[in-house]
Amino acid sequence: MVYSIKHTELSSVFDSGSVLIPLPDSEIKIFNTNFVSEPSSKDLFTENDLSITENFEFSYPVFMPAEISDKVILLLHGLNERSWNKYLTWAYYLAMSTGSYVVLFPISFHINRAPVSWKDPRSLQKYYREQNVTRGKIRSSTFANIALSCRLSEDPGRFVKSGYQTANDIKVLINQIKTGQHPVIPAVNTINIFSYSIGAFLSQIMIMSDNEGIFNDSKLFLFCGGSVFNNMQGESRHIMDKLAYDKLYDYYENLFENDIRKSNPLLKKIASSNLGLAFRSMISLNRFKDVREKTLKKLKDRIYAIALARDKVIPPTGIIETLGYGIRLEVIDFPFNYTHENPFPQLQENDIHKVDKSFNSLMYKAARFLE
Repeated sequence: MVYSIKHTELSSVFDSGSVLIPLPDSEIKIFNTNFVSEPSSKDLFTENDLSITENFEFSYPVFMPAEISDKVILLLHGLNERSWNKYLTWAYYLAMSTGSYVVLFPISFHINRAPVSWKDPRSLQKYYREQNVTRGKIRSSTFANIALSCRLSEDPGRFVKSGYQTANDIKVLINQIKTGQHPVIPAVNTINIFSYSIGAFLSQIMIMSDNEGIFNDSKLFLFCGGSVFNNMQGESRHIMDKLAYDKLYDYYENLFENDIRKSNPLLKKIASSNLGLAFRSMISLNRFKDVREKTLKKLKDRIYAIALARDKVIPPTGIIETLGYGIRLEVIDFPFNYTHENPFPQLQENDIHKVDKSFNSLMYKAARFLE
């Protein structure tokens, strides 16, 4: 597949406001499906966050293969994403190559689960200037990351709360699919996962904590992810600024466990659940080490990870240290300038074929593992 052409084509036709989107020269279609988050998730958030109604009622795209299939892939995105554009070609390739339904599900307060103002350049630039006055000059601060940076600086607890909400929403989604209640996807028993960046972190935690058997036999493909939290380097002009990253790191490395012991019952409930224990074991290599190692060893045949050699946000070393229990893992290096945030950039014409070839090579590996 010519990635560069397909990326432009899909970005131009995708519209989250359209229910059904036929794709040019393809039998694959996109169906935007409505979702209402679990009512209990509202207990997690402050009044300010509850006022963001987009986070609780939203739609998500499903790539429908040419023929009815008994295969489903859940695709989870990275941190601070504001649109599906980057992932449309990924989902298309997986749907085309495996014959699977591919579900792109948004993380809490991301993509279309966030206000339009968070991705509107004019609104963001105004907000950025205002915040520069109150917060001062901060390294890696940009209008692209200012909304997430301010939210996490103000309350690092939002990180675990939004992850908890998303995990519960995904459980509802999977139950809908398995019981034949999904409007597009027929009843199937096994849902595989393709996850990237912080989506990899979330999917790891979900599959590690699966005492309900939701992910029995599910396979997990991790791209640019797999590391414990404190081996990640989240400061980025596209993700969060230095102040937000420092506060986030300090909170989960040094304060989180104390807050669990002394804080409100809701945080204790989250932290003591299987999901919460798996999250705590993925904060650092030494925390709940036995739990993490024992669980990952059991899952080793169902996980395949690919790291990028020059990834500065989730470096390969952290992924290797976390997954070193017989899990299939590769470190590859694309022959062009890429970043964690943009692994398949739109480059000059003489490099386009390199991006196309690298994209197809990586996605081929993912498709063969997940089909």
